[in-house]
Amino acid sequence: MTDVNQGPGARVLLLGKPGCHLCDDARAVVDAVCAELGVGWEERSIVGDPELEKRYGEQIPVTFVDGAQHDFWRVDADRLRRALTGAL
Repeated sequence: MTDVNQGPGARVLLLGKPGCHLCDDARAVVDAVCAELGVGWEERSIVGDPELEKRYGEQIPVTFVDGAQHDFWRVDADRLRRALTGAL
């Protein structure tokens, strides 16, 4: 399986691809919530990675928090915030 772990200091990973309007929406939410909480995040394209394209191509954007899949298609700001702060 292709590694989808975040880089050093990043707690959130956003998988997407160029030209994906849902990815643009997700990026805005992830960026805002992570900036608010002071949390690192990174974005990675599935383009050119056959394993990621096969596994996540129909689900993008896909978000991961601390290495675990969190959401796909849409990112809910409150849900992401709760996941990052440990709030129930």
